[in-house]
Amino acid sequence: MREKMVEVQIAGRGIRDLKVLEALRGVPRDAFVPEDLKGLAYADEPLPIGHGQTISQPYIVAYMTEVLELKGGESVLEIGTGSGYQTAVLARIVKEVWTVETVAALSEGAQALLNGLGFTNIRFKIGDGTFGWTEFAPFDAIMVTAAPGIIPKALKDQLRVGGRMIVPVGIEDQQLVLIRRDETSFLETRLLPVRFVPLISVH
Repeated sequence: MREKMVEVQIAGRGIRDLKVLEALRGVPRDAFVPEDLKGLAYADEPLPIGHGQTISQPYIVAYMTEVLELKGGESVLEIGTGSGYQTAVLARIVKEVWTVETVAALSEGAQALLNGLGFTNIRFKIGDGTFGWTEFAPFDAIMVTAAPGIIPKALKDQLRVGGRMIVPVGIEDQQLVLIRRDETSFLETRLLPVRFVPLISVH
């Protein structure tokens, strides 16, 4: 089922980055969904994971990962650990993933699961994702898996010059936005309409 998901939903819809395809082949999505939804683990849709959160549609996970153009040696900040599935996909590609989650139960569950799967290159933080993780900035890439109304300045500031950030932006009408940082500015490119849970600031 996992191989069919990658072949039909991911490669079949235009994802070409071999590192991304291999990462999705290597991560058991069924481990990241609630017991009563395991039969839908490889379906082409997001699924609820409790606490008002979701695990993203597999294609969106692959698409967001691909547009970061990861080479393998990067340090990546993820905002919104959620189930830990996207975290795992990133961690199979890059050197280090620093992941922040507001909901303690989700962070703790993801940490136990990912540790159990043998990942050793992921660092977890429970806290307000709108502030990023300043102690370990700057990051080569940033992925935001919940939608802010506007892009938090703190996250842009924590992106390395030459780095890329992917973030869904908006309240009702959301757009997936790619941000590239150069020496003097941030270049924003709108990619496609999406539907994510809101990025919640706890302050």
